[in-house]
Amino acid sequence: MGNIFGRKKQSRVTEQDRAILQLKQQRDKLRQYQKRISLQLEKERLLAKQLLRDGKKDKALLLLKKKRYRDQLLDKAENQISNLEQMVQDLEFAQIEKNVLDGLKVGNECLKKMHEVMSVEEVERIMDETQDAIEYQRQIDEMLAGNLSQEDEDACLAELEAITQGDFELPDVPSDELPEVPEASEEKPARERPRQKPQRELLAA
Repeated sequence: MGNIFGRKKQSRVTEQDRAILQLKQQRDKLRQYQKRISLQLEKERLLAKQLLRDGKKDKALLLLKKKRYRDQLLDKAENQISNLEQMVQDLEFAQIEKNVLDGLKVGNECLKKMHEVMSVEEVERIMDETQDAIEYQRQIDEMLAGNLSQEDEDACLAELEAITQGDFELPDVPSDELPEVPEASEEKPARERPRQKPQRELLAA
């Protein structure tokens, strides 16, 4: 019992799945970083405007230089996100290709088993038997058709046409009354005559 409950279940998560998950997590982190940098850039731009109004041109220029550096970081983050997304797509497509290849492998195994059950020779034998049966039936049809003359063939076709169109006439029923059947005689059969005694018995008397 301990071995049964202590056995670890086989995980369905593959190495490719883990890699794709990690790449997506890195992509999401970079997007969060982009949002944070974009907010900072907007604040620095507004602050630079305020410094210019206050006549602090040098501080405003220094702030714009920092902003320019952050712009470059933002561009690099965007490139990294594009690379990560491309990598995710490549891995996902590789998984699809692997699944397709696995399916083809299973299909090929099934085909091999089917070919083992029914070989080419078996198929040829079945086709030959089928062709022989068709040829045999054709010969029977020709023999049956040869027993009828052309006149009989025409008569059969005409009768079929009449039945199809509803014009086929049945023979008339005779209108004469049928003759009466005489009743069986009720007379009893005559008694059989007594058998004559043999001539020897008469002489002895």
